[in-house]
Amino acid sequence: MRTSLHFAMLEASDNRLMITGPSPGVGKSFVSVNLAAVCAQAGQRVLLVDADMRKGQVHNVFGATSESGLSDVLGGRLALDEVIRGVDECEGLSYVARGTAPPNPSELLMGPRFSAFLAAASERFDLVIVDSPPILAVTDAAIIGKQVGTSLMLVRFERNPVKELELAIGRLRTAGVEPRGAILNAVERKAATAYGYGYYHYNYQ
Repeated sequence: MRTSLHFAMLEASDNRLMITGPSPGVGKSFVSVNLAAVCAQAGQRVLLVDADMRKGQVHNVFGATSESGLSDVLGGRLALDEVIRGVDECEGLSYVARGTAPPNPSELLMGPRFSAFLAAASERFDLVIVDSPPILAVTDAAIIGKQVGTSLMLVRFERNPVKELELAIGRLRTAGVEPRGAILNAVERKAATAYGYGYYHYNYQ
């Protein structure tokens, strides 16, 4: 995935990557966290942003709370430096939790503070990974996708039907966001002759 991501972002306009999915429960945050860690272990300075201000769970992975995060920056209560958290177990990896659950996440993402947040993060880090809410649930991913150079769609093996994937991609394209590829998560080998490597299959477009 890290190698495929490198080539997918070669022609991108910036160093920002959004990972979204059609529906909840496909492993989006799990993949985002692990991809961020792998890239950091390769020597990059990586910032993982939990942009699901309604139900984001990235903070749980690191045994922390959701307070003092993205929503607090976008609401003007905290500065960027006050919400970036380092990860002791992984040098080079930092993250921003979702923050206090706001009543208007979509409106916060459309405001100028989100653009300023991403611009500042892009200057300080080699790679900014944004874990967004599912595109078929809310409009947030479409808003975020307009401000990142690369967007990937995560789908789960035998969970997301093709029609649902087509609808999700169509929703992004309607907003002017062109997905650069898809990640198929939790693939199960059905026969002894099947070949797989790890848990993910990546299709670069």
